[in-house]
This record gives sequence, structure tokens and C-alpha cells, in this order.
Amino acid sequence: MSQIENPETKSKKKKNRKSGKKPHKMTSLHNSEAALLRLKKRRAKEGRFILWGRLAIGFAVASLMWLLFSLVGTGYTAFTQHFITLDVKLEASILDPTDIRDPEKLRAANYRRLIQTSMQAQIEGVTDRKEKRALFNLVSASGATNYVRQKVYKNPNLVGQTLTVTVPTSDEVDQLLKGYIDRETPEARRKVSNQQIEWIDELVDRGVIKPKFNTIFFTGTDSRDPELAGIASAVVGSLMLLSVAFILAFPIGVGAAIYLDEFAPKNKWTDLIEININNLAAVPSIVFGLLGLAVFLNFFGMPRSAPLVGGMVLALRAFPTITIATRAALRSVSPSITNGALSVGASHVQAVFHHKLPLAAPGILTGTIIGMAQVLGETAPLLMIGMVAFVTEIPTSVMEPASALPVQIFLWSDSAERAWSERTSAAIIILLLVLITMNGFAIWLRNKLEKRR
Repeated sequence: MSQIENPETKSKKKKNRKSGKKPHKMTSLHNSEAALLRLKKRRAKEGRFILWGRLAIGFAVASLMWLLFSLVGTGYTAFTQHFITLDVKLEASILDPTDIRDPEKLRAANYRRLIQTSMQAQIEGVTDRKEKRALFNLVSASGATNYVRQKVYKNPNLVGQTLTVTVPTSDEVDQLLKGYIDRETPEARRKVSNQQIEWIDELVDRGVIKPKFNTIFFTGTDSRDPELAGIASAVVGSLMLLSVAFILAFPIGVGAAIYLDEFAPKNKWTDLIEININNLAAVPSIVFGLLGLAVFLNFFGMPRSAPLVGGMVLALRAFPTITIATRAALRSVSPSITNGALSVGASHVQAVFHHKLPLAAPGILTGTIIGMAQVLGETAPLLMIGMVAFVTEIPTSVMEPASALPVQIFLWSDSAERAWSERTSAAIIILLLVLITMNGFAIWLRNKLEKRR
């Protein structure tokens, strides 16, 4: 029943409508001054929270960009290197005075003298012994002599001929031409003398010294000379480590997850196992290295620096990650899938392996790839089991001594010469590209399999 308005109230409303004034609103709990003040404070807090979130994201992105620019700015120069072209006279009087062409004697000949003679032919008027030594230091002594030695050893008929070779310059020449050695620095504080700088400029002007793509960095093995160092053996060793780790960790991790999630009885023992698996994922990686050192090396007597041992240690590191990811993928599958299979007469094993497991495959494979990418960057466990050998040959077996890319980066970063810095950064760039590729492949595979599902 509607209330009857007072005549005075009606007259006030008419006056307000004529004068254009709005009627006075009655205050309530929601539009009171205190409520509006609380609302203003709440909105200010939300604004500050959003601002701090944006600042945090901006700081993270800036840090990442700074790291990437620092690495690329330091390491991109390692992908090019300066080479010198020489005409080497393979004099029979030096290489094979007896003229019997014995391969072993040819290998042990004085190739250093041939390179010295070839370098002296490039610059006229060098007669002083000290100047000859300084001129010879412009070329990579080990690289040039070993290159010519291998050519003659493979083809002894080259003796007596003139061989044109392109070999790396020394790391000091390479660093000077790349701008890392300041020419304005006093001569006493430089590794390159003023006389050597004049020779280098002359050879560059004549086209004898030229920059080229550094194939040695990708095809060479470790070396004590930075201009000859490469990552080939480390990359092959890392692939062997990942293969062994995957072969061991994937079936065990997936099998353990299926058993715990589908078949194991729910009691205190399985709860204890689940807790320990979750805790293993947070254990520092060096602990797994200590375990490998104590069990695989000291107890079983397995060889040091072998990819088999390193792969077993990394498998221990990847096992909890794969198990946790598999269990999460299995739990994401709707229970109606299993119940539907059981309702039409399938056994529990058939329902799990024929229906539930295929639907969980995208998550399982994604977790496995991420776990493998994680162990690819591990260094501490490999250091603990002695994978720090100076490997000058590409390994062909999981039982041969090998290195890994993270360990190679660690060893190069500890070297004092400036040339090692750019090679360390270049190796980190390669490692980051591999990790980004693996994670990108995991995302692509998950999306592809989910669409198919």
C-alpha cells in the first residue's frame, strides 16, 4: 500500500523541479563519507599493487635483456676469426732427408721451421733473431704446424712441393684486430709490440690476413690455445649424457608415477614415498654428484669422466621432475574416461594404459623435455664425478672420457686470457639456444597433442 505524501513535501518537490535543484539523497552505509574513504583507500592499494607488479615485470625483463645483450655483445665476435694465408715450401731436406717417406718420421719432422721460413718470406728485411721470433708469434704456432703435419702425413707425395695453407693467427693478433687490445696503450703494457702492429697492418692491407667465419669453434675440440678451441667434443658429450639420462629416467619416472597414482595402496608407506619424491626435486644438484661419486665411482669402480656415469647421475636428477610431471598429467585426465572403460568390461590395466595414459601423454612428454633441459645445464654433479678431463678428441662411446658443454664453459671462464672470455660467452649463447629450442619444442608438442586429443 503506497504512502500518502505530505502536501508540504509535494510543494517542496515542485519548487525543486522549477528551480532545477536535485532532491536531497538520504545517506546510507554504502555511500557514507567513511565508506567512500574506505573505497578510495582500497582502490589506491589496488593501484599500488598493479604498479609494483608492473615494476617487477619490467625489472625482470630489463635484467634478462641486460644479460642477453651482455652475452651477445661479448660472444658474437667469437663466431669470426682472423686467418693468415701462407705458402709453405715442404723442403725435403727438412722433412725427409733420407727420402724414404716413412710416415712416422714425417710426423716427427720440424714443421715449425717451415712455418718460420714462410712467415719471414711475408715481411722483407727481418734478419734479427728477436724479430724473427716476434714475426713467428703472429701465427698460431700449434695450429699451423699441426695443419701442415696432417697434410703431409696423409699425403707424403707433397714433400718437395709448395703448399698454400690458411691457418689461424695467434689470439693476440685476433684480439688486436677485433679491437679488444687498445693500440693507444703503452707498448710495455701490451702483448703486441709496435713492430708487430706495423707488420699486422701491412699483412691486412695486402689481404694476407682476413677475417672468416670461425668453423674451428664448432668443429674443434678443447685446446690450450684459444684460437684453436672448439665445442665439438663438449656438444657430443652432452648429447651422450642426455641420451643415457633419458633412457634411465623416463621409463622409471613414468612407471613410478603410474604405479603410485593408479595401483599402489594408499597407506603411510606410499605417502612417505610421495613426500620423498617431492623432496628430491628440491635437493641441490651437487648432492646427486656426491651420491654418484660415492656409489658409482668409489663403490662400483666405474670410470671417471665417462658419459655413462654422468648420464646416471643426471638421471637421478631428472627422475623426480619426470615423476611429478607424469602424476600431474594423469590427474588432469577426467575420471569419467577410466570409469567408462571399466564399465564396458576393460580391466584396470587396460583402462590406464589404453585410455588414460594416451590422454596424459602431452603433459608427460612436456615434463620430460623440461626435465632434460634442466639437467642439460647442470654443472656441479659433473664436476663431482670428475668430468673435467682435457678432451682433445670427440668421444665415440659412453665409456670414453668426455666433457659436457656446461663444464667446458666453467673451465674456459677460469682462464685468464681475454680471448677465452668471448669463447665462453659464445658457448653460453649456444647452450641458451639449445635450452630455448628444447622448451619451445615442449610447448609446441603439448599444443599439437592437445589439439589432436
